[in-house]
Amino acid sequence: MATACYHAMPLRDCNVLIRTLARRGSFARVMAVYYDLRARGLVADSYTYPFVLRAIGVMKLSVEGRKVHAAAVKTGFRWDAYTASSLLEMYTMLGRVDFARKVFDEMPQRFLVLWNMMMRCYIRCGRFTAAVALAEEMERSGATPDRVTLVTAVTACSRAGDLSLGRRIRAYMDGVFGFSLPVANALLDMYTKNGYLEEAVKMFQQMPERNIISWTILVSGYAVAGQLDKARMLFYQCTQKDLILWTAMINACVQHGSFEEALTLFRDMQLQRVEPDKFTVVTLLTCCANIGALDQGEWIHQYAEGRNMKIDAVLGTALIEMYSKCGHVDKSLQIFGRMQGRDAAAWTAIICGLATNGQASKALELFEEMQRSKTKPDGITFIGVLNACCHGGLVDEGRRHFQAMKEIYQIEPRIEHYSCLVNLLGHAGLLYEAEKLIRDMPVNNDTMPLFGALLTACKAYGNVEMSERLTKRIAKEDCSQNPDVNVLMSNVYATASRWEESIRVRSKMTHPAVKKTAGCSMIEVKEYC
Repeated sequence: MATACYHAMPLRDCNVLIRTLARRGSFARVMAVYYDLRARGLVADSYTYPFVLRAIGVMKLSVEGRKVHAAAVKTGFRWDAYTASSLLEMYTMLGRVDFARKVFDEMPQRFLVLWNMMMRCYIRCGRFTAAVALAEEMERSGATPDRVTLVTAVTACSRAGDLSLGRRIRAYMDGVFGFSLPVANALLDMYTKNGYLEEAVKMFQQMPERNIISWTILVSGYAVAGQLDKARMLFYQCTQKDLILWTAMINACVQHGSFEEALTLFRDMQLQRVEPDKFTVVTLLTCCANIGALDQGEWIHQYAEGRNMKIDAVLGTALIEMYSKCGHVDKSLQIFGRMQGRDAAAWTAIICGLATNGQASKALELFEEMQRSKTKPDGITFIGVLNACCHGGLVDEGRRHFQAMKEIYQIEPRIEHYSCLVNLLGHAGLLYEAEKLIRDMPVNNDTMPLFGALLTACKAYGNVEMSERLTKRIAKEDCSQNPDVNVLMSNVYATASRWEESIRVRSKMTHPAVKKTAGCSMIEVKEYC
């Protein structure tokens, strides 16, 4: 139907046009048709409002939303179930769940669709406890739920970590409602996400019917619980594997450091002619980044481009991290330059990648650009910035950024930030300032890396007195006879030509309780690591 002649259309034809435009995503035109019919004195009805309200929600037109709501009240259509549910959805999309609840409370008759929609509104706005409370209110009201109600309520229970209602829903399904696979899968997901894996396994075994979603939920549950062997066993038991299950198993291997197995699974997946999607590719790039498998990473990059995958913030960030960790920071910069929709994670990845590869000035330059772009940095961004200052020996810059992190961005420094600053001060020979920083910092847990960094600086500058003081403090706080500390202290004595003390410290390492951590290396030969 042509849109040029809608100025003369009756209401029925306008409604048909509005529905067609909304389904095409032409929301601005939806609003234009609505304004025109109102200007011509036509009264919108229950067929008009749902599509107009959706257009307002998508376009984030808060003022227009209140106006259309007022028009629905004036024309008497606010009591209509479809108009009311559309109002709930619109206010949710506008982030005004309080207005949505007011609409819900004012309804003289609460249709089932409104209960379902209001629960979904709370879930979409992250108000999970409120969603559970609403489900319990519905239970007390005696309303009869449908499958959508039960799945929505179980989802709320899962997110809120409140399993009491979820268990009642399971009993209701078993005793009154009858078995429903979507509800059973929602319950399975609730158990696994909240750490009740045994209950999930028991339920999985009792289910009269399962689908690929059931298998995927339990495989992911085993992975989260750290039981990779059981996840692997269950994965191979499933005879009809789809992309989501393959991706879940590959992701499980990456999470638990089985990177070679993840790449082997990817090759098996290709042999089964299962096409990976963007999420699979991102997981595989993470795997390649962790083991420095550049050839594999490049092949996956080419595969993504060959399938016309959009280099958005998620895929672009994974590519930047992969190339940076494999030492190809120039390639990371190329990808960053042509990325669409850079978010904080993308900026952080490129800044950290440049800092790790010694390009301090470029990392700090991009950080300034990030600030100009109004993208808010997070704690990980500042680790990259402080590392860049450390690589470049920029003490004043490092101090300034450390203060800005606390005072401008209200980010409390963690042990990693203090470690970066201690390294920076230590490399610059400011040993006493670094020692004072460690002594005064409010973070008290896991300070061993800071002492180690300062001990290394003491060796470089031959400060035996401070080294002895630090070693005593380490021995007091760390009962596990750390061989790295002994090696460092021995080297400090050797640098100062105090050979007897150096030999004495070295002799401690012959004690059976002291075990030096073995090193390992990995090289890539063609596509194998």
